[in-house]
Amino acid sequence: MKFFFLIAFLLFVEFADGQDRVPIPQIEYSPEKYICYRTSNPIQIDGIIDEKDWLAADWTKNFVDIEGLLKPLPYFETRVKMLWDSNYFYFAAELEEPQLWATLKNRDDIIFYDNDFEIFIDPDADTYNYYELELNAFNTVWDLLIVKPYRDGGPAVHNWDINGLLTAVKTYGTLNLTTDRDTGWTIEVGIPWSVLKECSRVNCPPLNGDQWKVNFSRVEWETEVVDNNYSKRKDPVTGKILPENNWVWSPQGLINMHYPEMWGLVQFTDLSAGSKESNFIHSFVDEARYFLRNIYYRQKEYFIENKKYASRFSELGLSPANIPGFISEPTIQVTKNLFEARLYFRNSDEYLVIYSDGLIISHSK
Repeated sequence: MKFFFLIAFLLFVEFADGQDRVPIPQIEYSPEKYICYRTSNPIQIDGIIDEKDWLAADWTKNFVDIEGLLKPLPYFETRVKMLWDSNYFYFAAELEEPQLWATLKNRDDIIFYDNDFEIFIDPDADTYNYYELELNAFNTVWDLLIVKPYRDGGPAVHNWDINGLLTAVKTYGTLNLTTDRDTGWTIEVGIPWSVLKECSRVNCPPLNGDQWKVNFSRVEWETEVVDNNYSKRKDPVTGKILPENNWVWSPQGLINMHYPEMWGLVQFTDLSAGSKESNFIHSFVDEARYFLRNIYYRQKEYFIENKKYASRFSELGLSPANIPGFISEPTIQVTKNLFEARLYFRNSDEYLVIYSDGLIISHSK
């Protein structure tokens, strides 16, 4: 789409001069990576991770703090496996937990008020129209469609449901019993491709070698026993409930899961779990997307400092791209309250573009 057509459309939603500062991740961009194999047999979603294909699939690394190595490692282990077939994207999670508890039982309750496990999926990596699923130890589900990250205005569509969703939880211990010591809980999830393709520009099911942005989060509250019930600990000075722990697969660099650009990369293969090993392919396109995301971060700061967007790349204080297959400097166009930055593929009319509202997509002239 030509730039002036873009501007004509966005004038309907043009925002005021005042803008909030966008926090920037405080870690290097280095997403976790995982190769997702096909199942050779159907997966029974019962919360027990015992099928042959699950046993053959690799675990992810144990979760870390959401801010990465800026904070201590979690004191309980969490890890995940993934598989896929022609109908479902499958997930299995194992959460170490000596005190199993849950309170919420209604679908679309705000599940992170309990200890929970969360799945985030952005199939086309544009950071818009991504999916979130949360579960607690009761197997209560909260599923959301996020139109765009909250930093860019959201909203979350709470009444959206994953039709055909399969979930199960297995607890190892006694839920909500304070007098024993538990081991943990395991989770199985199957999400239909028919739902994941609703707001995606990519193949669903994916093709061999396709890569998606995916992340996982675990919310863990500090608790104590009060009147034979688990109760969230409070700060003895302020009397307020202590903040939750946020443990993730691929660290975000700040306490916010809604930075899809920081999520991990999952590569799909047609090979069956347990067959010969597939190699992860480094994505220069993903590298270029994050180069453009840094322009987005810096433009937001530049606007606050100068009441306008930078019209030249050199004004942003960033180094040129050094990414195979791409030219070194982006082209930037601005209006009073909008910008777009394009990074062209070398010797091509195709380019990646990021807009001032955070959307990042591929275009051709």
